[in-house]
Amino acid sequence: MKRIVFLLGFAILTLGLQARVVKFSVDMAGQEISPNGVHVTGDFQELAGFPGGDWSPNSTPLAREGQTTIYSTLVSIPAFRYYEYRFVNGDQFYETEFVPVESRIGYDFNDNRWIYVDSLANDTLDVGAILFGGNAPAGKFLLRFNLNAQLLANVHPAGIRVAGSFNSWNTAQTRLVSFDGQHWEGIVYLPAGNYAYRYVNGNTSSGLEIVPAACSAEGNREIALSDHFVLESVCFGACVDCDAVGIGQNDAPVWFSVKQDKGLLDIRFGIERSFRIAVFDVGGRLLYSSQGNGIHCLIPLSHHKGPVLISISSGRYFATTKLIVQ
Repeated sequence: MKRIVFLLGFAILTLGLQARVVKFSVDMAGQEISPNGVHVTGDFQELAGFPGGDWSPNSTPLAREGQTTIYSTLVSIPAFRYYEYRFVNGDQFYETEFVPVESRIGYDFNDNRWIYVDSLANDTLDVGAILFGGNAPAGKFLLRFNLNAQLLANVHPAGIRVAGSFNSWNTAQTRLVSFDGQHWEGIVYLPAGNYAYRYVNGNTSSGLEIVPAACSAEGNREIALSDHFVLESVCFGACVDCDAVGIGQNDAPVWFSVKQDKGLLDIRFGIERSFRIAVFDVGGRLLYSSQGNGIHCLIPLSHHKGPVLISISSGRYFATTKLIVQ
């Protein structure tokens, strides 16, 4: 009996050491509050110790914050995983909110919200007081990132992240989630404005993608945010989705060729033209860059073997292509 009690206590202690405090909050502005109160439900409830198990609509009540329209609660749940949830105006599951398409997980008709608990930091992870049935907290807009990691040979064990002017270029802060094993997505809530960003394979600056010149602003991706916005899927280090990588944009004809011989890549244009070229490995590390004028460019890559991504731009044409260096 003592052994059982000890093991139970040890399990609880271990869970506590691996858990982080998360604040779920919702803004009920414009809603008639149910006499049965406001709740949150999701797949975190059992781990957080609420009765009734996961997706119980009445076991996790939210308390009103003073005289505001915001209702919230704090829960302690294990880190390094994502959770699904939604808010309830009442205590029955049919009283859950209608989650807008932009905020839904979306895969396999899943219409829940989600959050990723990415660390064991001592501070409280605040989801943000999202408007009930809305996309974002009042005064802010949803921005949903969407990266296709199909051509990454290895996704870093720390996962995929996004860094930008919205999070002070912190490469470890904003982790994305993959629901299908290929696309990595994440949501942030921001005021209207212009934001620069880049995707990160891992959680350090060494994993920052190299954005091709044809779709970059001073080396970064950029978005002018004035409404809720879901970014189109793009391939890591490319201007287009992975299915289109290697295809010239703007309906360009075939305007270059790539040959290799003993560690040398020979990119030929057919006619003399100005060009910018960047070659990087599938982890996003820059291997070579060059710009100039001519009919071809020789790239020494004898120090590297394996897949590379080559970004080429010339005037209004650009392309990104993948090659295996022998």
